[in-house]
Amino acid sequence: MKTITDHLAGYAAYHRDQRNIITHLVGIPLIVLGIETLLARPSIMIADIALSPAILVSLVAALFYLYLDVALGILMTVLLGLAVWFGASISELGTAAWLTAGIGMFVVGWVFQFIGHYFEGKKPAFVDDIMGLAIGPLFVVAEVVFMLGGKKQLHQAIEARFQQE
Repeated sequence: MKTITDHLAGYAAYHRDQRNIITHLVGIPLIVLGIETLLARPSIMIADIALSPAILVSLVAALFYLYLDVALGILMTVLLGLAVWFGASISELGTAAWLTAGIGMFVVGWVFQFIGHYFEGKKPAFVDDIMGLAIGPLFVVAEVVFMLGGKKQLHQAIEARFQQE
């Protein structure tokens, strides 16, 4: 299985232009919130706990992120928890408002993504590797952590892969 460095470096290869990274800082969170919102509405009760597809998808994603890196995984788990809460809150609105918000965030997020890839001059990472869809949110969080001076060794390991080329 690939390491966090492998995943993030592979994703970063499609995201070298700062304008593209900035559009992803907006676009990917909107896409995640849109998905969480759309997946929040259907739920089943298990042992007095309402489980929605949003919770289940986020749980699988959180476990994957935790496997790759504990510190970033914990941060991702907290952020996914907030996204699930946000999506659940929106899902309590009427059907039209719920769908408009969920689809709207999803579409606007993708518009930002494609604008960024226009600047980059490259197709999105998921076109060549479907895992890019799962790595995108982690990439955004890692980029913010790097900007704040955290995870320097990981950041250097990723950047070293591009200096070798």
